[in-house]
Amino acid sequence: MKIAFFDAKPYDLPAFEKYGAEQGMEFAFYDTKLNINTVALAAGCDAVCVFVNDVLDAPVIDRLYEQGVKLIALRCAGYNNVDLGHAFGRLHVVHVPAYSPYAVAEHAMALLLTSIRRIHKAYNRTKDFNFSLSGLTGFDLHGKTVGVVGTGRIGRVFIDICRGFGMNVIAYDKFPAENSGIEYVSLGELFERSDIISLHCPLTEETHHLIDQEAIERLKKGVVIINTSRGALIDAEALLEGIKSRKVGAACLDVYEEESDVFFRDFSGHIMSDDVLARLISMPNVIVTSHQAFLTEEALDNIAETTVKNIASYFNDGVCDNELCYRCGRIETCKKERRERCF
Repeated sequence: MKIAFFDAKPYDLPAFEKYGAEQGMEFAFYDTKLNINTVALAAGCDAVCVFVNDVLDAPVIDRLYEQGVKLIALRCAGYNNVDLGHAFGRLHVVHVPAYSPYAVAEHAMALLLTSIRRIHKAYNRTKDFNFSLSGLTGFDLHGKTVGVVGTGRIGRVFIDICRGFGMNVIAYDKFPAENSGIEYVSLGELFERSDIISLHCPLTEETHHLIDQEAIERLKKGVVIINTSRGALIDAEALLEGIKSRKVGAACLDVYEEESDVFFRDFSGHIMSDDVLARLISMPNVIVTSHQAFLTEEALDNIAETTVKNIASYFNDGVCDNELCYRCGRIETCKKERRERCF
């Protein structure tokens, strides 16, 4: 089996080479992203292995299909960058539903603590031997209300962490977790009651710009917003206006709506062409990390192992439990009943 591996980074290679060798797979690693201009690199391959910012729209899927590619293997949980409807009947799609919910949830809490306790500012000061405490006053998490949007694996781990800090937890999910002991409320109530809001839901047509100008108007003054899921859950321009108007007290972002041309690359020494991102980063109450919440040794190993197993299952066993099924409309949940490929 030969697999074209797009958007490859040095930290990806060791685990994929290890697990790939065990299955007799040959990976062709490309540091470029998959799009219509690079799709020819997959010619002669059985599958493509892609990440969050690779583009798998209809034209790319058609070219992959014409080149004989049979499988799209996502090495991530999200699949908003894949046109699943167009892939149906052409290419099968598999993903990694869980790799380390702890990695992402812990990063969300790290962002929150860094922001409210001004740790990043204190670090920069003390590097210059400035030990003044002026401007570093934060607030306790104990007793604060945190609203968690999305209570899948990551959301529930984040809730456990918040409970450990003595926080009051409320949550919204279209499909509440049964017997979880979580207090579910409407999205509107969550917006109005929360001191802190953390997003842990997938990006869909329904959740696109979940936090927009209208939503920000309903938030408590001084609310802290955390996003470690997908950038387009938040209207970045509306967020910027919310920060400027002092309605949003702080923003902790590991993802950004237009990150595909920026994140995972070094632009130091260059002019930032994205004005909204540049203005967000310039705000003293905004922390931006470059989609690194998943980046732990444990998560990287789990991602590689599961991705390789997905590919091997498809080609060797004829079916993969982690296939994304478009036929029935239950894209992920039908895998519990699946005994055959989606098509």
